[in-house]
Amino acid sequence: MFSAKLRLRLPQAQLRSRVKSLVQELGLDHVAMTRVGDERVRGISGGERRRVSIGVDVIHDPKVLILDEPTSGLDSTSALQIIDMLKVMAETRGRTIILSIHQPGFRIVKLFNSILLIANGSVLHHGTVDQLGVHLRTMEMQLPLHVNVVEFAIESIEAIQQLQLPESTPVSTQLQTTKAEDGESKSGKFTLQQLFQQAKVVDEEIIKVGIDFPYGFANSSFQEIVILTHRFSKNIFRTKELFACRTIQMLISGLVLGSIFSNVKDDLTGAEERVGLFAFTLTFLLSCTTEALPIFLQEREILMKETSCGSYRVSSYAVANALVYLPFLLILAILFSIPLYWLVGLNPNFTAFVHFMLLIWLILYTANSVVVCISALVPNFIVGNSMISGVMGSFFLFSGYFISNHGIPNYWMFMHYISLFKYPFEGFLINEFSKSGKCLEYMFGTCMVTGEDVLREEGYGEESRGRNVVAMVCFILVYRFISYVILRCRCSLTSLKVL
Repeated sequence: MFSAKLRLRLPQAQLRSRVKSLVQELGLDHVAMTRVGDERVRGISGGERRRVSIGVDVIHDPKVLILDEPTSGLDSTSALQIIDMLKVMAETRGRTIILSIHQPGFRIVKLFNSILLIANGSVLHHGTVDQLGVHLRTMEMQLPLHVNVVEFAIESIEAIQQLQLPESTPVSTQLQTTKAEDGESKSGKFTLQQLFQQAKVVDEEIIKVGIDFPYGFANSSFQEIVILTHRFSKNIFRTKELFACRTIQMLISGLVLGSIFSNVKDDLTGAEERVGLFAFTLTFLLSCTTEALPIFLQEREILMKETSCGSYRVSSYAVANALVYLPFLLILAILFSIPLYWLVGLNPNFTAFVHFMLLIWLILYTANSVVVCISALVPNFIVGNSMISGVMGSFFLFSGYFISNHGIPNYWMFMHYISLFKYPFEGFLINEFSKSGKCLEYMFGTCMVTGEDVLREEGYGEESRGRNVVAMVCFILVYRFISYVILRCRCSLTSLKVL
């Protein structure tokens, strides 16, 4: 249904009718409400899964369908069902279907209208199966009994090449000759139509007929964002391991941390312990998001496939991916903040609690944005996991917790200002000690050190509260934009390879 919404500009009723009709045509009625499945969930069978992938590509009713080994990995019965379905689809819808196949069975071979046998850039045969048998007999090659003629031809490729060598010219040589004659292909590269012309697959009169390809997207950017956001939401809730585990993890972590620091006193020692709590919270929240990396890597492959065939814009994907995690991460922030904040007894001001929860939400979203950015860049999970660990470790080192910004050498100060830990760490300190009314040290009944004094000594002030939030939002936007640029480049390269 999502593929239909992305590829077709039709009313909802017509979309449902089109999908229902295609499901019946593919023979998937009995599994229409079943999940496709993955390595964790068994789902439908391999043959049914292959039919689903074909259905995704034909939902917009293309005139030509090109498939690469649609029967690979399937048993003989499932392979026959796939080819038989494609045969019916070609005949009933007037669709041209071109596919590559290896070692087809006899019953599958009988369903083909035409066979193109190619080896080393040369066309060895093009025509029907019966014509292939006649062609082999003219070369005095005897077909053994009970042997598939196509399978025999594939096994005898070298012999056929040797027998045809005096009278056949490789495709590359023919193309060079044509290049000199028509002067149209200056780069030496030829379209599929020109290649078929050299192989005498189509008539010269037919080649002159132009083909108009549709241009543009079926939906506006806003509609694409809505559809993709809906699809991402379903995927998140269907990934029960990630959704349930993260939810339970945040709730239990908040309870455990709150119980550990519940006896913190309002003195200088207690202030140091609170600073340690904030540092650990930052480290925990910014480093516990790597489990989502495999999901982002899997989505990247789907994105590159779908954008290469014009399903939607890369920008729509980037915006939808950014929006869909906002409510989910807000839920996690609430579950983590409530037990931690009140068990520890942090700043009792309710406004301070709301600001603390906002910082937790932004920290989670920043970590999510970093993982999205790195998943767009790295080739696999191992490289991505190593890169995330290195980046987070470097940022934590320059956060200001281990060494203050006054002690960092000038040539390393840039790392302090681009550290993801710096701004939320300062935000926690300002939120806890600014306007809290807490005295950290008394002498003879007089307050000698307040929370504001500690902040002033470190160079932090109330004016930095909003600046830290703005800096965190800017980090999120920058990492999201970088991920968009990387994905855009990847998808453009993929489209060029397809062309």
